[in-house]
Amino acid sequence: MLFSTLLSALAFTAVASGAANSPTVKRSVPPGFVTTKGTQFELDGKPFAFVGANSYWLPLLVTQNDVEHTFKTMSDAGVKVLRTWGFNAINGSELAGAKESGLTYYQVWNSSSFSLNAGSQGLERLDNVIETAGKYGIKVILAFSNNWVGYGGSDLFIQWMTPESTTHDVFFTNPKIVAAYQSYVRTIVERYKNSPNIFAWEMLNEARCSSDTFPSGPSCTPASGAQSLLKWYKEQSDFVRSLDPHHLITTGGEGHFFWTNPRTYWFDGQLVSDYNWNGQAGEDFDGNLALPNIDFATYHMYPQSWYTELDFPGSNFSIANWGLEWIDDHINAGNKANKPIVLEEFGLGGLDNKTQIYPGWVQHALDTKHAYVLFPLRCSVIVLMPCLPLHRGIMPWQFGVLGLTEDGGNRIIKYADAINHGASPNDGNTFYSNQTAVWNIFTRAAKIQAQRSR
Repeated sequence: MLFSTLLSALAFTAVASGAANSPTVKRSVPPGFVTTKGTQFELDGKPFAFVGANSYWLPLLVTQNDVEHTFKTMSDAGVKVLRTWGFNAINGSELAGAKESGLTYYQVWNSSSFSLNAGSQGLERLDNVIETAGKYGIKVILAFSNNWVGYGGSDLFIQWMTPESTTHDVFFTNPKIVAAYQSYVRTIVERYKNSPNIFAWEMLNEARCSSDTFPSGPSCTPASGAQSLLKWYKEQSDFVRSLDPHHLITTGGEGHFFWTNPRTYWFDGQLVSDYNWNGQAGEDFDGNLALPNIDFATYHMYPQSWYTELDFPGSNFSIANWGLEWIDDHINAGNKANKPIVLEEFGLGGLDNKTQIYPGWVQHALDTKHAYVLFPLRCSVIVLMPCLPLHRGIMPWQFGVLGLTEDGGNRIIKYADAINHGASPNDGNTFYSNQTAVWNIFTRAAKIQAQRSR
């Protein structure tokens, strides 16, 4: 980072520090439940910072040995928080195949309403994951549904309940769909609301106005004035809080901003308004953070796939530098809102990319660069300007495990997802313990976060 940029970032912190350091009322929670105090998480009265793991596939495992092996691998790596899907839905036409293959499923859609599978191939598997997490001292962020088609997300609601719909944003506005979503949310929340193993409820993975199969409607984005996503987040976070006064609630969003003057970039001789800052996705990160029942903010980071038109050999576009800027913008937003920030998903394809770029991103998120921080990560007393707020959670996408044994270590799960020679599903962003240089980035970060939690 240029020194002038560093001074600018620190100057912003000096201005915003009054909000960041203002007294906050901490919500009273039972022992073992995580809560927030300003920009930090707390667990039983102590700061709680973590390196976490994303594993959508963990509830899809069919043997307890593999579930235990996965959690032990996470625990040994210093993982304190697991993020996984609280949804797995199928069409009725898939039911016979799901039973034959042992696929985990919680909902079956065969009409304008879903049926719940609470049995041994359904929610009992999720019960086991959450119970086993507690055995290894790991807390769980549970996402209620998915913006994308994978494992049965929002589009199944639309296809079955409003087949006449042509846009995706009806998921956020149609009363019948909202009621069906809340029905499922109620089931999940009431099932686990007394469990200290739950870290937080997450309303939707990567909510956008559009999806895999449906475009956005013209009135969904913040610029239209409709604020469909912001209103939905408000309604659903209030609903979840009415069911559960204790657990944390977050959006699960990618962190898109809605700025009056969004960032821009040059492409094909034209200055382009950047999708990640201009509100086209439907999100308003700052607005989401201001909602009273949104306890902390999440954001994701995939510049390789987000900027394919810019990322090519010989280009002036830098994935590494873009990521640092994205991190800074979210740090500043969290500081202004006085709420914790979690870098909930980030990924790169290619082992060399991971090895070369992740150290800078992770170190930046740990915030040792901005404010002359030395181990054990305390702000230097000779610096008059305050440290920028720390990332309280870092969760790479995604955690990989070796040595799985079910079906001899080879099992097709669904789509292209498979256990292959004992390795958990690999989407290209996955990292495993035998990739030592990458693995060590996160185990080192986990140790740093553990120091902050003392």
